[in-house]
Amino acid sequence: MISIGVIGATGYAGYETVRLLLGHSEFTITTLISKSFVGKKMSTIYPNLAGICDLELEELNYDIILKKASCFIVALPHGTSQDVIATLFKAGKKIIDLSADYRYDNQSIYESTYDVPHKHESILKKAIYGLPELFKEDLSDCQLVSNPGCYPTCSLLGLAPLIENNLIDLTSIIIDAASGVTGAGRKQDLMYQFNECTENFLAYKVATHRHTTEIEEKTSLLAGKDIKVTFTPHLVPMKRGMMATIYSSLLKPITAEALYKVYNNYYKNEYFVRVKELGQMVNTKQVVGSNFTDISVHVDKRTNRVIIVSAIDNIGKGASSQAIQNLNLLYGFDEKTGISHAGSYL
Repeated sequence: MISIGVIGATGYAGYETVRLLLGHSEFTITTLISKSFVGKKMSTIYPNLAGICDLELEELNYDIILKKASCFIVALPHGTSQDVIATLFKAGKKIIDLSADYRYDNQSIYESTYDVPHKHESILKKAIYGLPELFKEDLSDCQLVSNPGCYPTCSLLGLAPLIENNLIDLTSIIIDAASGVTGAGRKQDLMYQFNECTENFLAYKVATHRHTTEIEEKTSLLAGKDIKVTFTPHLVPMKRGMMATIYSSLLKPITAEALYKVYNNYYKNEYFVRVKELGQMVNTKQVVGSNFTDISVHVDKRTNRVIIVSAIDNIGKGASSQAIQNLNLLYGFDEKTGISHAGSYL
C-alpha cells in the first residue's frame, strides 16, 4: 500500500477525497491535515466516518508529515496552495493539487486572474494539467498534477471534439453553466446560506468568473490559436452536480447523426465519458456521486448552431474523484481503480 496524505482534509473536496481513498485498494491514508480542526478526529468532523476513519487531524508541520506519506493530495484555496506545493515538490513527493495555483501555462494570466503573484515559476512549468481524457499521455511521468476546475472540466470535455475536428466558429462559443452549492466550498458567505439559495436560481460573476481564463487557455491549446469564450455561471439550489450548455455556430451544416458519431468516436476509449444516444438528455442525477461526464449533442438547423450539454458531479469529476483518477495514472494503475462506481441517483 502506498502512503498518502490529504492537506485540507475537512473542506468538502478534501472530505470527498478522503472518503474515496478509504475504498482504494492501492493507497492507505497516513496523515490528514486541517488548519481549523487540529487535534480532532476526522470522524468527529464527519461522523459518518466513525469507525472508518478516526485519524487525528494534524497541523501543517513538514518535519512530521513528510515522513508519513510518499504522496499528497492538496485541497487548499488558491494562493494558499502555492508554497505548500513548492515544499512538497522540493521534498520529492508526488502531488495532486486541487487549487488553481499550478493550472496555467501562462503565469501572467494566472496572476491577473487570481490577483496574486506566482512565486514558483520553475515548478509551475513542470506541472501537468490533469484532465485525463485530453492530456492522458502527459500524466504517466510527472511529479505534480494540477487538477482542473469543475467548470473547465465540464466545459472542456463538451467542447474538445468540436474544436479538434474544426467544426465550429471559434469566435462564437457561449457557455451557460450551473453548479450545486458545494462548488463554493464550506464557506459561510451569505449567498450560500439555506434561506438565500433555496428555491432560487441566479447568475453570478457574469463576465468576470475566474474559470473563464482557464477554459480559454486550454481551448486555445487544443485549437492552436487564441480563443475567447462567453462564460456565465449560475448557482443552483442543490448540494452537488453541474451542467454546462454550450452553444457555437457551425462552420458548415452537419446532421445530429454525424455529430453524434464525431463525439462517440472521440471518446470511444474513455470509460468516464458517456455520450448519450440521440434523443436522450443528460441530467445531474445520473452523474452525482461518480466520476462520469455525460454528454448529449444537438444541432439547431434553423440557426446552424450546435448545442452540447455536459454534466458532471462538481465535487466528483470536478474535484475529488478526478484527483483519484489522476493519482491512478500517476502511479500506473488502471485509471478506474476506486472510482469506477455509478452515481448515487437517489
